[in-house]
Amino acid sequence: MTNEEKLALLIETIEADPKDVKPDTLLETLDCWDSLSKLSVLAMFTARFNRDVGVDAVRGFKTVDDILKEMHE
Repeated sequence: MTNEEKLALLIETIEADPKDVKPDTLLETLDCWDSLSKLSVLAMFTARFNRDVGVDAVRGFKTVDDILKEMHE
């Protein structure tokens, strides 16, 4: 999966506006980054990557790139 594909999947998962999301974007600056988005990211890792990254890992994500780096199969 390319970085562009990962970014598109993340944007879809958290229901973000694509123009607002770049790898260096701070998650806390996104209006859509809330508890539901965090749960959606957890579910995405389980469903798409067959991985349980855990709540602590999601809490530790600060930038979009932090999530992209964890998106591997």
